[in-house]
Amino acid sequence: MFPLPFLLPRRFCVAFLLVGLATLHARAVEPQVVTDAVAEDVAAEPSHAGDCPTAHVAGELDVWVASTRRLPAICHTPEHARLSIEQLIDDGDCRRWERADLAGLLAEPARPLVVFVHGNRYEPADAKTQGISLAQRMATARGGLSPRVMVLSWPSQKQGVLLKDGRRKYDRAYADGQYLAWLLAQVEPRQPVAIIGHSFGALVAAEALDEIARRDEVSETGFRWVDRPGRTHLVFVAPALRADALAPRGPFGRSIAGIDRFTLLINSRDVALRFFPLLEPDVRAPALGYVGMPRRWLPAEVEYNAIDAAGIVGTLHTMRRYLDSRPLAEQIAGGTLDGLSGE
Repeated sequence: MFPLPFLLPRRFCVAFLLVGLATLHARAVEPQVVTDAVAEDVAAEPSHAGDCPTAHVAGELDVWVASTRRLPAICHTPEHARLSIEQLIDDGDCRRWERADLAGLLAEPARPLVVFVHGNRYEPADAKTQGISLAQRMATARGGLSPRVMVLSWPSQKQGVLLKDGRRKYDRAYADGQYLAWLLAQVEPRQPVAIIGHSFGALVAAEALDEIARRDEVSETGFRWVDRPGRTHLVFVAPALRADALAPRGPFGRSIAGIDRFTLLINSRDVALRFFPLLEPDVRAPALGYVGMPRRWLPAEVEYNAIDAAGIVGTLHTMRRYLDSRPLAEQIAGGTLDGLSGE
């Protein structure tokens, strides 16, 4: 049976869509249900780096940004990508962003690298702030220990009306997946890597991993990603991609190759994801972040944990709500860091 909006006239469908995207059915799996009944929210969002003076961040945060915002849309992995790299500097009196390079970003292969890919309608400053927040939450959840966090800042800033904007970013996510595939290919094979994708960021990540797996399949020489000794964890938060994306014959079925742990946080009440089918009118598949997926779609060796965050997040689609909740931040930190270094 179709949800109510599909039974209404077209003008009502559009109205519902606008309401849903502004905050951005059968269940395929019964994920763990998390509630906030005994939880306390952590601190609010930090101020933007560069606002001096500012409070010193507890612990040593190691946050970087790799930006594709000035790069053109592409349909294949480039031979070289001129990503704009910045590093967060905290001298105790203020925080500021300084220009850096890829060599510096990848200079510590023994240290876990966490790649965060944000969702739609992020300005550059918003992406940086979200990266700092993510690093703080993981440091809090893991006793002050902080991995190297890299934000993939892609051109998701607001562009036009909601439906047109959503479809434009849906298409652009594939291009940035190619840039991410190139970046991941530069990572030392022994370096532990975790990828966190929120909303359309999960689509970017899936496209990158699928492209890497495709290259592995056709490669006759050279190192394959699936054989890398470093562990690889994947965390999707309210992913805005098709519910069958990771099925064995799904559009991104190959992207799970080489993944050691997959953590999926869905929201069965997410207003924005409820209208995801209208982004692909020819398919009209529900969103993975709305209905989840069954365990049987994944190889037996992949550790899998699925959580329905509806009891905490409600109808919201924002990443901040997930990070502000102690139990959800713990789930994200655990899926990202626990066992990542092989210890």
